[in-house]
Amino acid sequence: MLKRVLRSGPVQEAMARALGLYLTFALRTMRWQLQADPASYPHLTGASGRTAIVAFWHETLPLTPLLCWRAQRINPGLRLHVLISRNRDGRMIGSIVRRWGVGVVAGSSDRGGKGGKGGAAALRSMLGLLRDGQLVVITPDGPRGPARTAQPGVALLAALSGVPVVPVAATCWPERRLGSWDRMLFPLPFGRGRLVCGPPIFVGRRDADAALPVIAAALDEAAAQARVRAHP
Repeated sequence: MLKRVLRSGPVQEAMARALGLYLTFALRTMRWQLQADPASYPHLTGASGRTAIVAFWHETLPLTPLLCWRAQRINPGLRLHVLISRNRDGRMIGSIVRRWGVGVVAGSSDRGGKGGKGGAAALRSMLGLLRDGQLVVITPDGPRGPARTAQPGVALLAALSGVPVVPVAATCWPERRLGSWDRMLFPLPFGRGRLVCGPPIFVGRRDADAALPVIAAALDEAAAQARVRAHP
């Protein structure tokens, strides 16, 4: 009975609202440092004439609004669109991020939708958004993991769109980790954090498979830089 109540629409919406308010408060009361590779900056702001595929590991998804706020401050016409799963957790994430003006694409990061309903449709939607000059955010190891193991969709999207992948990582201190498969990170108010944006990775039309380990390594490197510099 309790599980049914917790999974009901009104309760899920109330939980999403409470979590969204908490994250907004926590992120805005923290002191942040930004480290962005000079070559990535024009793509993250749309100044280069084309944007980017922003890649995070799933564990740092709650810190995504920070990048959104920074990018829109520079270019008010720019909007982030996050790829989320179609399951219950994905719908809750969608309810939260919409409150920050972030768009949602429902699908999967698998190639052609393997293991995730709607992957092909999501791929077409993201290609259209990138052509329109918007930013697309992907967590390559989502929605079910394994943690920090990139699925093929991020490299395929880069190969088809001609838009670079920008590896991004963020961390904060102090922090709390959930007991989920990705050990998702949650910020605490009045702390400090660091956002790292690595150099852009361009993927040739026929190079998606070869690019995937390169993207994964760049995400790990960005995460290592963020953690070393953010912690005492």
